[in-house]
Amino acid sequence: MAAQIHPKPLTRKPVLLSKVEGSQDVVNMAVIVPKEDGVISVSEDRTVRVWMKRDSGQFWPSIYHAMPASCSCMCFNPETRRLTVGLDNGTISEFVLAEDYNKMNPGKTYLAHQARVSMVLFVLEMEWLLSTGQDKLFTWHCSESGQRLGSYRTAACASCLQFDVETRHAFVGDHSGQVTILKLEQDNCSLITTFKGHAAGVTALCWDPVQRLLFSGSSDHSIIIWDIGGRKGTALELQGHNDKVQSISYAHHTRQLISCSADGGIVVWNMDVERQETPEWLDSDSCQKCDQPFFWNFKQMWDHKKIGLRQHHCRKCGKAVCGKCSSKRSTIPLLGFEFEVRVCDSCYETITDEQRAPTATFHESKHNIVHVHYDATRVWLLTSGADKVIKLWDMTPVVS
Repeated sequence: MAAQIHPKPLTRKPVLLSKVEGSQDVVNMAVIVPKEDGVISVSEDRTVRVWMKRDSGQFWPSIYHAMPASCSCMCFNPETRRLTVGLDNGTISEFVLAEDYNKMNPGKTYLAHQARVSMVLFVLEMEWLLSTGQDKLFTWHCSESGQRLGSYRTAACASCLQFDVETRHAFVGDHSGQVTILKLEQDNCSLITTFKGHAAGVTALCWDPVQRLLFSGSSDHSIIIWDIGGRKGTALELQGHNDKVQSISYAHHTRQLISCSADGGIVVWNMDVERQETPEWLDSDSCQKCDQPFFWNFKQMWDHKKIGLRQHHCRKCGKAVCGKCSSKRSTIPLLGFEFEVRVCDSCYETITDEQRAPTATFHESKHNIVHVHYDATRVWLLTSGADKVIKLWDMTPVVS
């Protein structure tokens, strides 16, 4: 059998290609126009803008369209040039862009939600329009008739959405930290399961239909990889951000996960390595290394005339340990810990320098990122931010 050769991961810093400025408020979402030097953006300032690159090298708006409410999200389908915009007032507006991207013609308006639309997806294969809102509803409409086909009430305000065309599974993340998986039919849906792994709200979802992996980012600064296709319930955790994860994207051809956080951090994860699940934290009334009682273990403290100690956990083995038996810190990238974390002294001795080698690279965008969009054909990354700025980055790796 021939050996599988995978592209090398990113080994240099992203190169800033362009800055697109001119929005008057937060740019909630933006996308790169395929095969064009153009960007489509929606903003809290109620505008939809199509920016095209001029001969001067600068981006200027070829379309400037004011909406009746703040634009919270968008979806662009390049094949049909259909632009779908979610608004703060709960409605969704549809447009078709001209071939030269200098005009957009209005289409249907959907009264989809009673509160801010958090995510909208147009599924060309089914002619469905999927959306989530802060009214705790997930809805889907027929984009041909404009008729609502169904809805599902989520546990908390729905914040993000992904869809698998092959199985018709919708993945809905919400502010409680839960991911709900629904099976959609033409006019009804059924609950498949829910994933609970985050300690705070789910802020971003990304679906890889090839490997059948679901990536979820959260306000708890972590990313969880849910192995849907493996059917083993595997969940791998990635810890590499110092602030809430705002948006994630997956580059299939290089098998890299790109995640961005509110503090401007961009992390590029090499997904071509064999990662391991983080161990569950074990319960114990005393240190599982030296047997000293923890401070709530009154009986052992009284029997041995000892003061109780604070409980910690080793991130490598999951055992409950005291501070004296876990005095070391180490990175454990294959378990998802790119920053140094607490490990027990015996586990620390087993971690080799090779096992401490990072599986991600860290970069600073110097703006508060709200959303990212990745163009695999040109290996460009777009970041839009609360600072009203859109940035385009060249993510091409250096192959030595």
